[in-house]
Amino acid sequence: MGTESQIESQMKNQIRHLQEDDIDAVAKIWLDTNMEAHFFVPAEYWEGNLALVKEMFLQAEMYVYEENGEILGFIGLDQSYIAGIFVRKGAQSRGIGKALLDFVKERKAELALHVYQKNEKAVRFYLREGFRIRREMTDEDTREEEYLMEWSKETTVC
Repeated sequence: MGTESQIESQMKNQIRHLQEDDIDAVAKIWLDTNMEAHFFVPAEYWEGNLALVKEMFLQAEMYVYEENGEILGFIGLDQSYIAGIFVRKGAQSRGIGKALLDFVKERKAELALHVYQKNEKAVRFYLREGFRIRREMTDEDTREEEYLMEWSKETTVC
């Protein structure tokens, strides 16, 4: 059993840039996780956006978390905007999402994202990780209430 910093360091070593061969595995995680976490949005919405999202994966700044040759999670960025953090169902609550988030926090001075208010687990996660709710709004596509959340290195440095 290693120390917490050794474990964090080991987890960082399992994060790498997305490669074209990863697209199908990442797309499956994206679809499955969205349908489970966002049960309040019809499955057809996620299924209908899958092809477009797969195309966007190659244009975004994306990192995957890989363990024993298997992708367990990923994070997608558009500059300082987090398009999403996704961790496969069986791998959740193991620190993978935090490792991916910490990885990009080291590279960005500030981050922003939108999260559905009904996705309470994600809202709690981002609040715990230093994000602040900046605005409440409605997602035009799904008509669901969401938060704009932001994080800044300046506000987390003591």
